[in-house]
Amino acid sequence: MNKQALGKRGIAYFTMEIGLDPEMPTYSGGLGVLAGDTIKSCADLGVPIIAVTLLNEKGYFRQKFDAEGSQSEFPVDWPKEEFVKLLPVQVSVNIEGREVRIKIWKYIVQGITGATVPVYFLDTNLQENSEYDRTLTSFLYGGDQWYRLCQEIILGIGGVRAIEAIGYQNIEKYHMNEGHASLLALELLERTKKDSEEDIYKKYDLDSVRNKCIFTTHTPVAAGHDRFPLDLVKRALRSNLSFEMPDIFIRDNEINMTWIALNLSKYINGVAKKHGEVTREMFPGYSIDSITNGIHLLTWAAPAFKKLYDKYIPGWQSDYFSLRYALSIPKEEIFQAHFEAKKELIDYVNARTGIGLEHDTFTIGFARRVTAYKRANLLLTDINRLVEINDKTGKMQIVYAGKAHPKDGGGKELIKKIFSKIKELNPEIKIAYLENYDMTQGRLITGGVDLWLNNPLPPREASGTSGMKACLNGVPNLSVLDGWWIEGCIENVTGWAIGSVQKQNADSAQDAHDLYQKLEKVIIPTFYKEKDKWLEIMRHTIALNASFFNTQRLVQEYVLKAYL
Repeated sequence: MNKQALGKRGIAYFTMEIGLDPEMPTYSGGLGVLAGDTIKSCADLGVPIIAVTLLNEKGYFRQKFDAEGSQSEFPVDWPKEEFVKLLPVQVSVNIEGREVRIKIWKYIVQGITGATVPVYFLDTNLQENSEYDRTLTSFLYGGDQWYRLCQEIILGIGGVRAIEAIGYQNIEKYHMNEGHASLLALELLERTKKDSEEDIYKKYDLDSVRNKCIFTTHTPVAAGHDRFPLDLVKRALRSNLSFEMPDIFIRDNEINMTWIALNLSKYINGVAKKHGEVTREMFPGYSIDSITNGIHLLTWAAPAFKKLYDKYIPGWQSDYFSLRYALSIPKEEIFQAHFEAKKELIDYVNARTGIGLEHDTFTIGFARRVTAYKRANLLLTDINRLVEINDKTGKMQIVYAGKAHPKDGGGKELIKKIFSKIKELNPEIKIAYLENYDMTQGRLITGGVDLWLNNPLPPREASGTSGMKACLNGVPNLSVLDGWWIEGCIENVTGWAIGSVQKQNADSAQDAHDLYQKLEKVIIPTFYKEKDKWLEIMRHTIALNASFFNTQRLVQEYVLKAYL
């Protein structure tokens, strides 16, 4: 790309992780997959954007289970040269007083009309660096607090320097996808310094930096907001800037990355309407909008559904909103497309687990990152009740998948509890727990199950996107009214709710009761005995939800609200 073309890219999107290809383990879950889907839609729509992230040479981790469900983690070696191209450009950052060199790899995302978006991967694995510094871009979310802080220096400060070294001199907007990259605002602020000015707040041009920065926050959970002890940051950065303006950078003797991004961004948003409300309560005094998340439909549609949409809604790939016309697709053809997607999933699960799932049995899917608030085992709260429903109302089988963060002991214990319940329920109810959940499995599960289950403790679900992928493939959701599902749920039309949106305090026992009631009284009887009604619900999940909860609409909202 020539310098003139480089200059036309006015937006830089910074993200700690990005899911672009199932074979590139540069993502851990929803945040990275959303970033990848967003960039793909930017390419589809011709948005003049670039993306910056870390290489993650060893991936997030490869997950292995023993017979009891104990999770072990292993590095992922992937052939990066097959996916990304090394550029003849290097930059450096200063960490702890020493120079850390960064090389840059390039990946091109091509949209449906041929427009492209470059993604730049930062990599510190150079001989000039110390042995420790060479590992700083190896593992996604690996290591301790110091390792994480160093990674965020490389992403934020190194990322700004990298894109300038490549030739992007006219970036107008810097979009921080979560607070990991917020040190980029510090880098921009340093450049406005007037040495002759005594007043610290006049020495730096805060407004000019704010006008350039956009911040999207993705978590209503306090632990999801990165904070580092002040002495750790002083040791790493050796910069006076963040300590001279404590009200912008410091809270409770810590550098808070979210706090930095909030104070130095003109446009701030949550990722669902409810999440916007929750974020405004968490951070009063800030103007916080919301743009509800979405998915890249072309990435997540099962092959059988792609063919179906191509047949009945030509042009849907460039106009996602046209999927509203799915209401006119013959029900029998929706049934046939779903059967093909389900067969693909069941055959995949059986090949890997030998569990013997059946093609015609009602199949529930649950695949999320495993951590306490997502309550992966809520469905298994009362296994006697589950067996009773299975015996009296209709047979069911369950597909689970999900990784627990290596340091999340509670999440790891949860997986072991699920494994224990799987053994107790066998052979009455067959349950598979797939190893090493990734984008490939995500597409298979969301495309092939009959019901998508999601039951986090509200209001901790910022948005959630896996249920949107299910909708795209005609799979109804049964979910707690939190995140995007508050906006997407029309009872008995697009799926079903667990509990109510008015309920203030989450009660897991009551939620389990509601879940069982819906399965027993409504969902399973409809699936087995009212095929026409079930197929009508499937059509509505596509027409009402997939046509709206997608990244084409999301990108258009960012362009109108934030980028312009």
